Amino acid sequence: MADEPVEALGGQTPLAFAKTPTMDALAAKGQIGLVHTIPEGMHPGSDTANLSVLGYNPRQYYTGRSPLEALSIGVDMKEGDVALRCNLVTLTEDDAPYAEQTIVDHSSGEISTEDAQILMDAVAKELADETYQFYVGTGYRHCLIWKNGTVAELTAPHDVLEQKIGPHLPKEVALLNMQERSYEILKNHPLNQERKAKGLNPANSFWFWGAGTKPALSSFQEAHNKKGAMISAVDLLKGIAVGAGMENIIVEGANAGLDTNYEGKAQAAVKALTQNGYDFVYVHVEAPDEMGHQGSAEKKVKAIEYLDQRVIRLVKEGLEQANADYRMLIMPDHPTPVRLRTHTSSPVPYLLYDSTAPLKKDWKYQEDQAADSKNVVAHGWDMMKYLFQEEGK
Repeated sequence: MADEPVEALGGQTPLAFAKTPTMDALAAKGQIGLVHTIPEGMHPGSDTANLSVLGYNPRQYYTGRSPLEALSIGVDMKEGDVALRCNLVTLTEDDAPYAEQTIVDHSSGEISTEDAQILMDAVAKELADETYQFYVGTGYRHCLIWKNGTVAELTAPHDVLEQKIGPHLPKEVALLNMQERSYEILKNHPLNQERKAKGLNPANSFWFWGAGTKPALSSFQEAHNKKGAMISAVDLLKGIAVGAGMENIIVEGANAGLDTNYEGKAQAAVKALTQNGYDFVYVHVEAPDEMGHQGSAEKKVKAIEYLDQRVIRLVKEGLEQANADYRMLIMPDHPTPVRLRTHTSSPVPYLLYDSTAPLKKDWKYQEDQAADSKNVVAHGWDMMKYLFQEEGK
């Protein structure tokens, strides 16, 4: 959600430009500031950032992105296994070698899981064996388990959008060969021909990245004495929850896109907190990040407005109608500026509100006012301590 000033928005960020009456009302009675979620020198991935927000120091707990996603889809990783993210991406189909193609879209037009299943199966049928096993995740996000593999250095596809892929391809010959073969299989697949006929981006290549080994997170409940739940459509977040011993609450129609089931997420959060005995719910909305990757300021503004009115407002009203006292933390995991179409390590604005002790401020929740507050949290993993008022930790 965090961003930079955008010329098309009159020099405002999408967050400042968006109509966010709920977040602004909470900011006027809460605390705002900036927090550094990415440790210096680490890559600003959603993996490190969300670990940080949930209270886990990435330097201590991070073993790679894909292993966390593998947890979420029930993969039983063994010692020596390496998990890799297997994206379905859109490459150009120029009359040139594979390395000369350009990456157009890291999400293949936000392909559905149903379509992705068909394409994953087509490639896995040729490439899977005892050493390499493929697992279907959600949308364009899937998983490869490499038995006794190597934690190779690989580039995230959203970091090289609109660039020729040659300099960013895997150095590991086996991975490179599988990516090239996936392109040969997928570019002429009937489903991709149908997608192109409908004006949709074809999912015409695998892209491997995010390699890592079996993760070992400590228990969220033991750390904070809070029974926690996760509401997200993204396998990475679900995997973090599994590793942390949190419950994953599945919401029908939640798809990690701009058209996700916002109201369903809000309703599930309120029910978990007021009826089902949970102390804490982490509600994750992917749409602002995806619209940043698409480079669309207009759609990012819309995603932020949906978040404000269709999630945060409903959670606030639901808790108040249940006469529940609550504390609420609102923050992005990292910035995804529409200008760059990828993540940065800049600090993000946070908003901390306590229904039992409202403050009297004149803040609005946006990046510049968060900076003006002079409140700065150096380590993102401390935010859970502030949310739960864990003094002395």
